[in-house]
Amino acid sequence: MGPVLAGVLQLLALIGALALVYVPVGNYMARVYSSTKHLRVEKWIYKAIGANPDAEMTWPAYLRGVLAFSAVSVLFLYLLQRLQGVLPGSMGFDSVNPAQSFNTAVSFVTNTNWQSYYGEQTMGHVVQTAGLAVQNFLSAAVGIAVAVALVRGFARSRTGELGNFWSDLVRGTLRILVPGAAIAAVVLVACGAIQNFSGIHEVGQFMGGSQQWNGGAVASQEAIKELGTNGGGYFNANSAHPFENPTPFTNLFEIFLILVIPFSLTRTFGVMVGSVKQGYAILATMGVIWVGFVALMMATEFAHHGPALQAAGGAMEGKEVRFGVGSSSIFATSTTLTSTGAVDSFHSSFTGLGGGIAMLGMMLGEIAPGGTGSGLYGMLIMAVIAVFIAGLMVGRTPEYLGKKIGAREMKLAAAYILITPALVLVFSAASMALPTPPNSMLNSGAHGFSEVLYAFTSASNNNGSAFAGLNANTDWFNTMTGLAMLLGRFLPMIFVLALAGSLAEQKPVPVTAGTLRTEKPLFTGLLVGAILIITGLTYFPALALGPLAEGLA
Repeated sequence: MGPVLAGVLQLLALIGALALVYVPVGNYMARVYSSTKHLRVEKWIYKAIGANPDAEMTWPAYLRGVLAFSAVSVLFLYLLQRLQGVLPGSMGFDSVNPAQSFNTAVSFVTNTNWQSYYGEQTMGHVVQTAGLAVQNFLSAAVGIAVAVALVRGFARSRTGELGNFWSDLVRGTLRILVPGAAIAAVVLVACGAIQNFSGIHEVGQFMGGSQQWNGGAVASQEAIKELGTNGGGYFNANSAHPFENPTPFTNLFEIFLILVIPFSLTRTFGVMVGSVKQGYAILATMGVIWVGFVALMMATEFAHHGPALQAAGGAMEGKEVRFGVGSSSIFATSTTLTSTGAVDSFHSSFTGLGGGIAMLGMMLGEIAPGGTGSGLYGMLIMAVIAVFIAGLMVGRTPEYLGKKIGAREMKLAAAYILITPALVLVFSAASMALPTPPNSMLNSGAHGFSEVLYAFTSASNNNGSAFAGLNANTDWFNTMTGLAMLLGRFLPMIFVLALAGSLAEQKPVPVTAGTLRTEKPLFTGLLVGAILIITGLTYFPALALGPLAEGLA
């Protein structure tokens, strides 16, 4: 079997597995967020934190809950790293320095999981499990909660209430992420991923010295790392490390975990708004973009230019030989079209155009299918933009799901789509203009610029993957990427929740002959076109200086 055919068959198997679970998982999540009953353990948690799970919240109250919880999470994780040197289970590692502690705390709380350190040489068992792994669950649950609040904004009318943040947070964690990650962890352990609390082992003799390997609760962290679209690895090599990702099967399984919740949330959306066809339209949009990007990535990485690539069967530089070009292309596309950031190959070693495709996937806003929650609310914002464009074309007031898209709604949607590109381009420009930050680039020219552009694209979009080659463990990059992650996570959430509140207050608009049918293929095509055109107009000059210049050289 040739490598191209193997890659195509893996893609088809992945699509089949996602299709198999789409309806049950999507329906289950809709029941979780629509239920009025509370589990006993949930009642204990509400009592401990002093929350009333049945009290409805307006969008400002919901937002205050999101921001307060996230601020406390950042502070806790920061202090945990700063105290690591005196904690048990530190494996002899010192406390993490302030700039890196800030960057890492912000990174994991914002679901970015950007890592400017070597995990196996920096973080002990306590920080990994009680800090980083816990935030993998909680940050993902926050993202889903915000998405559900926006869905309620479309589903409800004549009310400003969007549900209860604390209830949504606890349910998402205990009813969805914990059981899903537990099952995934068992599968990974059965397939060879490690799960222990052992210390550092010296293994073998290599060129006169020994190699040190760490143990750790890897499988459990790997499971939620992918299921929650987090991406932070226990080891520096991330999912290219055999302790995290032992076999080609686990590689495909981890891609499945990355995609299953974001894709299934479109079913949840359809059920909660009372029209599964609307969910299918959003699913089709995500699916078209995802499959298209996978095809483009495979085409660029399988392109045989020269005898070395012909002998290897594709561009194998920076790719794990256990997985090959096809599987690495699917993984790279899936991790950058979601907010995951996990890698089983190094994107800096991809072809020039291949690296550009990975970068463009993040620049779309990571909406195909996007992160846990963030992908759905990002795509719904783009749907609002698309119906507004359609309304301009026919001279009719735009409507979506029975709600009028007026001036207030468009201002909020426009602010949402402008904030992230502004962060990416401003921070990248500042890094290239100042004298010191460019010293962190391993390469010069177009590829060096791509390293910096990729870093701030990843941070601002809460992805977390790196182009490699850039030394991001400096005060400048730790601080600036930290700010980019904070602003890129919470400013868009403000606009999403404000939009949800505005929509919930409206009364439904009856469907007429002039209403745009947003469940039809025509709208899917319009939505795909709007996404690509808006992204292209925003980022083309920067891409032309980086990956396009390198790929066409």
